[in-house]
Amino acid sequence: MSSSKNDPENNGNGIDTRFSRRDMLKLGAGTLGGAFAAAATPAVAEAQESADTGTRRPNFLILMGDGIQPTEMSVAGNPIIRTPNIDRIAREGMRFQNTFVINALCAPSRGTVLTGLYSRSNGVIDNKDRHIGAGIPLVSDHLRKAGYEVAFCGKSHVAGGLRNYYWDFYYGYIGQKPFVNAPIAEGIDGHVRPDRVVEGYSDDVITMAAAGWLEGRREKPFCMYLWLKAPHEPFIPPRNLATLYDDGTKIPVPETFDEDLKGYPGKPRAFANCDNHIGKDSTGVATLEAMVKQHYASTVGLDQNIGRVLEVLERTGKLDDTIIMFTADHGYFLGEWHFMDKRLMHEPSIRIPLLVRYPKMIKAGSLNDKMVLNLDIAPTMLDLAGVPVPDSMQGHSFAPFLKGTEPSDWRKDWFYAFYEYPGPNMVPKNRGVRTERYKLIEYWEFEPKQYELYDLQEDPKELHNLYDDPKYKDLADRLKKRMMELGKEVGEV
Repeated sequence: MSSSKNDPENNGNGIDTRFSRRDMLKLGAGTLGGAFAAAATPAVAEAQESADTGTRRPNFLILMGDGIQPTEMSVAGNPIIRTPNIDRIAREGMRFQNTFVINALCAPSRGTVLTGLYSRSNGVIDNKDRHIGAGIPLVSDHLRKAGYEVAFCGKSHVAGGLRNYYWDFYYGYIGQKPFVNAPIAEGIDGHVRPDRVVEGYSDDVITMAAAGWLEGRREKPFCMYLWLKAPHEPFIPPRNLATLYDDGTKIPVPETFDEDLKGYPGKPRAFANCDNHIGKDSTGVATLEAMVKQHYASTVGLDQNIGRVLEVLERTGKLDDTIIMFTADHGYFLGEWHFMDKRLMHEPSIRIPLLVRYPKMIKAGSLNDKMVLNLDIAPTMLDLAGVPVPDSMQGHSFAPFLKGTEPSDWRKDWFYAFYEYPGPNMVPKNRGVRTERYKLIEYWEFEPKQYELYDLQEDPKELHNLYDDPKYKDLADRLKKRMMELGKEVGEV
């Protein structure tokens, strides 16, 4: 193995960052007396009455990073970043190349993955301390009733941090906590203790706790959500990765980086007046190079933590019995149009990685280019577990793709909506429709309304707004109509 500075296995300083089994069990047990450190967690009465099918169903490990473009993986051809563990999931499974979020913001996106519902339907429309609606079950609730043990570790960002739901194991925090010495609550068997500050880099701490719990899984199938904070702004990687790219690494400048200096020709004022420019946000990041290097270093830290849980599953013989999904809660502007952050309906913001590994079903190295949404993750999990998918869920199972077949009626278009205005970075409310070829964006609270229209086949970087071109008026009108139809279907307009 190379010993170069950018080698993520030694972090450029020869430090082995793998966790020992003792480390994992220590944090996995936490202050709860080691009840789950070496054996299966006892179930409460309700769980004991769960259905027992008598056949071994797949385990689930749902991995999520915070704000990652699907290009931020070496397997996707990125020449700078090295992500061997994320790459492994793709190499040994399926990589979806057209996966999107229906609301590019932390809490709404996570609420959608947990429920299979659009933002207005589940109640989490923005980051303003929103609870998931009363009586709305999570995927974990359905799985637990079917005999699964369920665990949540890390960041949910929904109000209450999911503590009002039953978890066999819980190790998470409320809101957007610091990267170092974060207040974390832990619990077993549905009982969660109050927060306590746990020293260390929070993603490492959470991963060790998750790994400790996974060590003890024996009889029942399990579902674990491991949702880490990296590489969320302010882009603080683990200390041993802080200088990972301080070796003369050059960061390419996006083609649209200087569009702000030209006044954003062709873009509406709603877009041009956003305040998410590099150097203007609360993080204080002043340059493209500094931002991308720290963002990439944080993603490498995420990759290392993913490697730690993969190692536990492999060593305990559970790796190939576990459906592993890796995704993100939204994409991220990395200098396109001189922007950072997300929220807008443009491709860097709404595109996310989605990788699925399960060798018992998926052909290694598979690629899929159909439009898949984060809305689809919940029904897919239930489908793969053999649990009925509720009619209320608004996504579609992509399990047929994993099995090597293709549904004839897969979606051709979908609806997007972002609601948090006023808010950080002052991105106005925007909604729209994306088809396989075209995209219409509407800023609906302006008078008159403002629009963007793109032919993504001819203009994948969204450089040329066609909305005011008379040749595209009929197309724009059709897309407006379709946007409203889709929005009404899912309760968003």
